[in-house]
Parts: sequence; C-alpha cells; structure tokens
Amino acid sequence: MEKFEKIIRKYDYDLPSKLIAQKPSLPRDAARLLIYNRKEDKIFCDKFLNIAKYLPKNAVLVFNETKVLPARLNLKKETGGKVEILYLRKRGELLEILADRKIKVGSKLFLNSKIAFEIAGHEQKIYLLKPLFDQKKWFKILEKYGSAPIPPYIKHSPLSKSQLKEKYQTIFAKYAGSAAAPTASLHFTKRIFNNLKKAGIDAKFVTLHVGLGTFSPISEENLKTKKLHAEFYKIDKKTARFLNKAKKQGRPIVAVGTTSARALESGAKGGQLHNLSANTDIFIAEGYKFNFIDGMITNFHVPKSSLLMLVSAFAGRKKILEIYKFAIAKKFRFYSFGDGMLII
Repeated sequence: MEKFEKIIRKYDYDLPSKLIAQKPSLPRDAARLLIYNRKEDKIFCDKFLNIAKYLPKNAVLVFNETKVLPARLNLKKETGGKVEILYLRKRGELLEILADRKIKVGSKLFLNSKIAFEIAGHEQKIYLLKPLFDQKKWFKILEKYGSAPIPPYIKHSPLSKSQLKEKYQTIFAKYAGSAAAPTASLHFTKRIFNNLKKAGIDAKFVTLHVGLGTFSPISEENLKTKKLHAEFYKIDKKTARFLNKAKKQGRPIVAVGTTSARALESGAKGGQLHNLSANTDIFIAEGYKFNFIDGMITNFHVPKSSLLMLVSAFAGRKKILEIYKFAIAKKFRFYSFGDGMLII
C-alpha cells in the first residue's frame, strides 16, 4: 500500500479550482492551445483554431467518432421518491445502471405512465433493470429524456440541460456508446477541418466507446495487473489500410485524444495495425513503448489519473508536470471543457 501511494503521488499537482472549466469556449476553436515540441524541448501558446500550422508536414490526425449517450435519467420509485440513474450498458435483455441511492430488487421505477422498469438484480454498485416496454425504443427514450453524463468536477456549469447535451459532444460524433466525451476533439470545428485540408493533413476516424472507468481513480490492482477497465474499440479495415500505409511512408500519426491513442496502440503490433476490433484493457504508463502514434492532441487531465499517466508515458512525467505548472501560471483552463495541448 505504501509503495502504491508513493507511485500515485508522483502524478499529483495542485490546481486552483477556478481553473476547472465549467463551460466550453465559444466558439469551440477559441480555446487556447499549448504546443510542446519534444525534439526542440520548447513550449508555444496560441489559439486552438491555429493548430494546423503546428502539426508536422503530411501528418495524419486520428479522431474517435464515438457518440456520448445522454445516459442520465430521472425516475420515480413506487413510493414517489426520486432516483437518478446512469445507464452503463446492455446485458442481454437487462440494462446495467448506477443509481444515486439504494433501490429495492423487485420494485419498479417509472419515467412516466408508459415507461417503467423492474429492478431485476443488484451486484456491488450496479443495478440490473428489466424494461417493461419494447426494448427497441430504449435509445430513443434516452435521446428524448436523458441528459449528458458530464464529469463530476463540472458542478457549476451555467449551461442548460440541452446546451450541455450539445456541447459535450463532438461535431462528428457517429456511433452511440460512450459514458464520456473524447474531450480533445470537442475543440474541432468545420473551420479547423478546412484548415487541415488546406495544409495537406488527413483526418481519419476510429471508434472507442469511453467507459465510466475513465473517471475512476487508479487502484493498486491496476498497477499490479497493468490493466485498466475494458473499453470496446473498432478500426475500419479501409482506415487501417490507410493508416498502415501512412505509417510505412513515415507520415506522423497524431492521436486526437487519449481514447484514440488507446485504440491505435491496442490495435498495433510491430508498427502496424492488426487487431481491429476488441475490448481493450490496455494500461499505458511510464515504461510503455508506443507502437503506432507519433504525436498527441489532448486536454489537461485530473491529478493521479490513468489519463495523466498515459500522457506522461508519451512525453515524460517530469516534463508533463512542468508543462502543467506552466499552464497553471498562464491560467489555462483545465479538464473536459478546458483548453488543449499538442505534443509533437
């Protein structure tokens, strides 16, 4: 335990709470950008809109086109009491959820007079719900009544429920299945994609459905097994062929976000993508040898998190903490709705 605490403390830093962004920049590409050039060991600052001019020549950007489910629902107990649930995933005919309070197995929960659920089981923190309606309607129900599962550190957002649903989603989100947004991609706009095209930089897309584990603290078990929570990823065969060819040609592959990095590194072996679809529990920490990516676009991450450890594995822990200290001094905005960083 003492050794574990010592390791985790190495990824700690102090952040003034006023620097935790409660809303995104408007427009999205007005966010600030910190650029760290590893070769020159230099830091630059600019607007995210201008990112194309800092990217390596002939770079290929790889985005995660997962879509965040509006997974939070407010329901009522048979007694009339309120329950907020967070949908996690399907398990056969049942739904796995988290609830903000205890609910009794065998009882019912109601959204309205036509939409109800029976509590079918309870396993540790997870409840199993049996929908008492046509299951094919479930995702439409979420879209209509659900709200965005925004991170716990966004406590005082001035945005409305509908605004949060829109802003906590990338402009290219395609395949529903995430409990959290790939936040590095939230800064991208049509304007930026046009700039990338003019600069001869290709944009390709993969899918990794982000699980709630992304917010979970690192455990002793994670360090022991060198594994994290499992997340499903998929890389299209055509995309894989393009990326493998680009890699052979020496074109820099830049992962947009830690989720894209996880998908690419999970699929790669010997510098080429082979395993194109799987549940990955890859834990990228210091000592990890990157197989595929040459650069990364990312936001500023929570202390002691697996995401901070991943970025540290890429650029070096001491350097990343030095950069974070610089960003705090320059009053960059942190976390999901915060500013971005390019590491090349």
